[in-house]
Amino acid sequence: MENKLKKSITLKHLLIKNEKKIGIQFYPNKIIQLLIKNLNNPKWSTKYNMAYIVNNSSNLQQIFNDFKGIAWVNCKYFFDNKPINMDNGNLNLDKFREIKKPLNHIRCPEEYLKKLEIRQYTYNTAKIYIAMFEKFINYYKSKKIIEINDIDIRKYLLILIKEEKSTSYQNQMVNSIKFYYEIVLGMPNRFYEIERPRKEFLIPKVISKEEVLLMISLTNNLKHKCIISLLYSSGLRRSELLNLRVTDIESKRMVVFVRKSKGNKERLTLLSSNLLNDLRNYYKEYKPKNYLFEGRNGQNYSTSSVGVIVNEAAKKANIQKRVTPHMLRHCFATHLLEAGTDIRYIQVLMGHSSTRTTEIYTHVAINNIRIIKSPLD
Repeated sequence: MENKLKKSITLKHLLIKNEKKIGIQFYPNKIIQLLIKNLNNPKWSTKYNMAYIVNNSSNLQQIFNDFKGIAWVNCKYFFDNKPINMDNGNLNLDKFREIKKPLNHIRCPEEYLKKLEIRQYTYNTAKIYIAMFEKFINYYKSKKIIEINDIDIRKYLLILIKEEKSTSYQNQMVNSIKFYYEIVLGMPNRFYEIERPRKEFLIPKVISKEEVLLMISLTNNLKHKCIISLLYSSGLRRSELLNLRVTDIESKRMVVFVRKSKGNKERLTLLSSNLLNDLRNYYKEYKPKNYLFEGRNGQNYSTSSVGVIVNEAAKKANIQKRVTPHMLRHCFATHLLEAGTDIRYIQVLMGHSSTRTTEIYTHVAINNIRIIKSPLD
């Protein structure tokens, strides 16, 4: 293991005095040190504890040429290999370009918007990134964006902590910042020293099966009833529901085809036989053309409308908790687990990459808890 470490270097991006540098991390070795000394004007950074040279194509090529056959050049932190999301090619951010802002407001750079469009991010992700990055750069109005460093980012994250922003919010902020420096400016892992906030362990919030069924039964609007029923019976995310097309309801196989899922994945999930009749009646009445649930002009139904529909149904059912569309997805997994469904099947239906993600529902499934006797009893 030690020999392998001695015969390797790791390339990282550095920004020193506002100039891009190629950082070279290595395990102390005479041959490696000699090769680095022979590079074009190498210097040492005490701050980053690594050697560095100017970042240009000829210097990069020299590294590959000089170290070939002598040491392994680890580039995993240097080159961005993230695939482009081919299914989101219709992303258009002109709406954000046209929004009027106060005169002293620093807008998100045009190259930031273009890169989001080129890499075909989802609209919701793009919206979050733009809003958060604008908030960040407007906090540092007195500095040029390129001059902002890791110390500035840490200070800003401390402000978010004092404002009691969630760890999820903080992580999204870091993602929006890293997107600019790493993807837009082409410096993958630019801020590799930035520590991410530790994710809170929060068990999913759920309601009982009886409460969900009451919500559905008290919903008189057929379209609204189908929306709530599909979220729950198929375990759909809100975005997945809104991207459903009429042909995605495969009644002969009794499955729902889910496209544009999280992580750019596709999957099949359950189609409830109790819901199928309502969906047929809904189709006859509303005659959707493109999407299963359409707003005006045949466009996607709005995300906010789905939230309002679920919330209003919960109020009608006199449920004291705040019920969201995503809570119905949690209910789907939890109720299946309580009914004895194998967790590996639930993992597939939910579209989770690992059972570790699905295992969180074991913390709220009460079928096993019920058989344990309380000490008081």
